[in-house]
Amino acid sequence: MRKMDLRIRNMRRFIVVAVCVVCASANLGLSSCSKSKTPAADRSPMIGLALDSLVVERWRRDVDSFTKAAHDLGAEVVLRVANQDANTQIAQVRELLNQGIDVLVIIPNDAEKLSDICREAKRKGIPVMSYDRLVHNANVDVYISFDNEKVGSLQAQALTEVVPEGNYVIINGAITDNNAYMINKGFHAVLDPLIAAGKIHLLEEIWPSDWMSDEVRTRFEALVKSGQKIDAVPCGNDMFAETVISVLSENRMVGKTKVTGQDAELAACQRIAEGSQFATIYKPIDALALKAAGFAVMMAHGEKIDYDNKIDDGRYKVPYIALEPILVTAQTLESTVIKDAFHTREDVYRNVKR
Repeated sequence: MRKMDLRIRNMRRFIVVAVCVVCASANLGLSSCSKSKTPAADRSPMIGLALDSLVVERWRRDVDSFTKAAHDLGAEVVLRVANQDANTQIAQVRELLNQGIDVLVIIPNDAEKLSDICREAKRKGIPVMSYDRLVHNANVDVYISFDNEKVGSLQAQALTEVVPEGNYVIINGAITDNNAYMINKGFHAVLDPLIAAGKIHLLEEIWPSDWMSDEVRTRFEALVKSGQKIDAVPCGNDMFAETVISVLSENRMVGKTKVTGQDAELAACQRIAEGSQFATIYKPIDALALKAAGFAVMMAHGEKIDYDNKIDDGRYKVPYIALEPILVTAQTLESTVIKDAFHTREDVYRNVKR
């Protein structure tokens, strides 16, 4: 028991530091999470991590970083991956609830369809954290993510600086993902005044049904085949940017069209170094995972967490922690993803003669 007591004291000290970092960086104030059941003193808190999929490269990094941080804080993590199926995720969350988890951390496949199961968790006294993506109408205890509106505005601002006039196509994220709407809002905050002034012509907005690329490819190919000149394409993520660039390449248009994405995937950073992708948005995953793990352990122990920022989930105002995203271009690869060891210099410039 002496070793367990020491671990708990160390864990709480680590959490306090993590929370102080969050509060200082996000300028958070006071508001508390809902009451929850707490684990017995003689066992580690159990965190249920319900993940939409591992299709996008970044999610593997999120899982690894979150799990390591939670383990360092003395918690156990039970992972379930839904493979982009909302019904599968609902069944997996219910399984986690029946296993006796102390807190649910969810990256939802569908912002609407996961609402009921999250409310069910709260009725059982299990606190819920929305990680990176917000669940609608669920009144989760905390939503932690990067500032998704800024993800969109950073992309749009970077594009308008190099393409202040011309034809734009917007490739949005999955229509089921709340983040896609927030990013879209950021796109339009920058582009709409220029559209109204007649400087930018928005040819089309593509809203795919999920985060797979086939639908995006088909619809973007149709635009390219129509013969319309396309000057700039902000994309919901780097995977969609890759699809767009592939279509442009097949039609000998690479370099003529500026393309942006988000997530700073290695392939995207390599394309930026090579010149086929103009920019991406870097989101330091380790910072997000550390903060999320710290709060999850606090929630599992029934600790009160104080916030000031709130976000509307469609019915409730829920506590919101927004981390800062970072624009990455060819000029800033060294000072961002390489400096932070998110990717190595050798990997980023693998296909570039220097």
